Amino acid sequence: MATLMSSRVRTVLTLCMALCLGLGSSWAAKPTSKRKAAGEPLVAYAQRADAMRIADEIAERRQLDPAWVRKVIGQSHHVPQIARWILPPASGTAKNWRLYRSRFIEPIRIKAGVDFWQANQATLERAEQAFGVPAEIIVGIIGVETIYGRNTGNVRVMDALTTLSFDFPDAHPRAAQRRAFFLSELEQLLSLSQRANTDPLQLRGSYAGAMGLPQFMPSSWVRYAIDFDGDGRIDLFRSPSDAIGSVANYFVAFGWNKDMPTHYPVRFDRSMRDLQALLAPDILPTFSVAAMMAQGAVLDGLALQHPGPLALVELQNGNAEPSYVVGTENFYVITRYNWSSYYAMAVIELGRAIADARSR
Repeated sequence: MATLMSSRVRTVLTLCMALCLGLGSSWAAKPTSKRKAAGEPLVAYAQRADAMRIADEIAERRQLDPAWVRKVIGQSHHVPQIARWILPPASGTAKNWRLYRSRFIEPIRIKAGVDFWQANQATLERAEQAFGVPAEIIVGIIGVETIYGRNTGNVRVMDALTTLSFDFPDAHPRAAQRRAFFLSELEQLLSLSQRANTDPLQLRGSYAGAMGLPQFMPSSWVRYAIDFDGDGRIDLFRSPSDAIGSVANYFVAFGWNKDMPTHYPVRFDRSMRDLQALLAPDILPTFSVAAMMAQGAVLDGLALQHPGPLALVELQNGNAEPSYVVGTENFYVITRYNWSSYYAMAVIELGRAIADARSR
């Protein structure tokens, strides 16, 4: 209970700082600008009876001032473009790891990563010692998420969370589940903002409501954000130290195992390979080394001594042959940050590319 209370107090301080700074870049502001330019006025949720009813329910559930909740939600806007962006790619769209990889492992991001690592080397070393998470993984995360703070988002977080809570597209295969998730995030943000006596309408972030250098959702700010620079407040927008420590803390909370590799290379014995069986658990580590090899996977070197469960990770390459690696429990931990094996591999390979560039 004391740990939870401490986390909430720290998060309130973080939001205070972020709101006062009024931060955000311009990359995610285009949907609103385009709609205004096209003569399509944004619709405020004050005009929606269903939104006002939900506002009252939130106020009662969270013990918040009903008038304040109505005002904040009422001044938030339904942005249809956000609902369109949240939809998965159209059916039949081929996944392509090589194309996805090229978006992140590229010269500008690698150069920015080298600079970030150099400027924060002592903090990264301290985080690695305190949490056991390698510097290159932390650097990879922040680089993939925001290019080290260059692209933290300029969408009003309240617009994002209300749109995805009240108007999440029914066409999504998990619409009800996702709608409930974003409503929970909206409630977290409102609770923290009223407790801190700040205006959540000033917060800027991604079109999904994520904020700061590490793109934390409101619930992640509550649970995992920490004051790693020791200045008495958490600032994931302006403090690289707080962002570094918070990312490492997030990984530890999800079971990061110090000194465990993230993945191993794999080949196949074509005469024995049973891809259907190997891919059945998806990326959840399930197989022992012996069980995986019995299905036709060929492992070498350190992989043969791996003590824990493993998973076969398939990375499709459009019309070309897929790429495969064997993921460990640490690979799975990275996917808890973003539930995608493509994302996890991009984080790993960006971090490694930056480490290689630094050594050169």
